Amino acid sequence: MNEKIAIIGVNGKMGKWFANYFHKIGFEVKGWDEIYREMSEKQLNEIKEKFIVKAKSLVGAILQTDYVLLCTPTKRTPEIIRLIAKEMQRGAYLIEISSQKFKTAQTLLKIPSRVNPICIHPMFGPGTKNIDNKNIIIIPIKDVKKELDVIKLLFPKANFVTIDAAEHDKKIAVILGLTHIINIAFANILAKDEKISLTEKMSGTTFKAQKIIAESILTESPELIESIISNPEVRRFAEGFWKDVGKLLTDTQEGKSEEIIDYIKSSQQKLSENVDLEKSYKKLSAMIKAIEK
Repeated sequence: MNEKIAIIGVNGKMGKWFANYFHKIGFEVKGWDEIYREMSEKQLNEIKEKFIVKAKSLVGAILQTDYVLLCTPTKRTPEIIRLIAKEMQRGAYLIEISSQKFKTAQTLLKIPSRVNPICIHPMFGPGTKNIDNKNIIIIPIKDVKKELDVIKLLFPKANFVTIDAAEHDKKIAVILGLTHIINIAFANILAKDEKISLTEKMSGTTFKAQKIIAESILTESPELIESIISNPEVRRFAEGFWKDVGKLLTDTQEGKSEEIIDYIKSSQQKLSENVDLEKSYKKLSAMIKAIEK
């Protein structure tokens, strides 16, 4: 392609993933990261990704580049957008990938008109081998058609979902926020189990699957996990979850078997309207079987 992309936060897991991705499709990749400030020239040269042109400064990374991709902490992203947008060249694209969009989208709306804003949320992690059929959420900022066309050009094999910033944050509160809270709490219980090896020997399919999910979430940085669960929309769903857990526990203590059964039947009925539960169970069994090979 002979185009240039600057990746801010290039030393993080997603920064490295995108650096490799764009390098493979023909981009010249420039990179900058906060950690570069503390590294000597020798240390910079020892970084594995030799193809990355290491910038001396944040502003130095974005000058004369066609695209700037922010792989930065969610809470700092609006601030970084304000800092660099005014320095970017005319016609360049400023792409951000944070997990919360409301404040970020508002910030992107205010950048200079000569810079094109792109607001996306890739729904895959740094362990992804390729993006075939992976979901990328697009939050329209100024020109939805233009923004979608650019992202399809950059990620031609992905799936795309378009949604506004406020609705994105509500959906992500369940997709990421609630799942992270549940699994962090579950992982904390496992961490306190002094006989975890015995627990694992006794376990069946459900426990194994849940344990793998919890452990994989803990490979993420504590800062990233904190930003995911600090989404203001998470609280409402988490409180609903906690209320249901409390009621189920109270009903068991009070011997209200019929109420518990009705609760379960209601969940089964509602989910069955959109999902084949038997097929889901078979998928779970197949997943664990593949893992244990």
